[in-house]
Amino acid sequence: MKMAHEFLDFLKKYQVIGLAVAFIIGAASTKLVTALVNDVVMPIVAVLVPGGEWRTSVLQVGPVKFLIGDFVGALIDFIIIALVVFLIVKFMMKEDATQKR
Repeated sequence: MKMAHEFLDFLKKYQVIGLAVAFIIGAASTKLVTALVNDVVMPIVAVLVPGGEWRTSVLQVGPVKFLIGDFVGALIDFIIIALVVFLIVKFMMKEDATQKR
């Protein structure tokens, strides 16, 4: 019985349930952000880049091939995802700050 009580205290103290909910929502929102990047942002980028198929761009140095297009695409994806997360956190912290007053 003591172990169960300690476990419940652990869940409450570290807000594990809230963390689990945040993880699930984060995983679900990944699909949304990926769709935004692939279906809205990348077609605009493809129009601006000559040739259109920039994700397949390769830089060859001797026998080594660097997949520059793939890396740049992943970098753009990361920046957009980081920006979305930043804006969500900023909005949430703003709401939290107004409630504490």
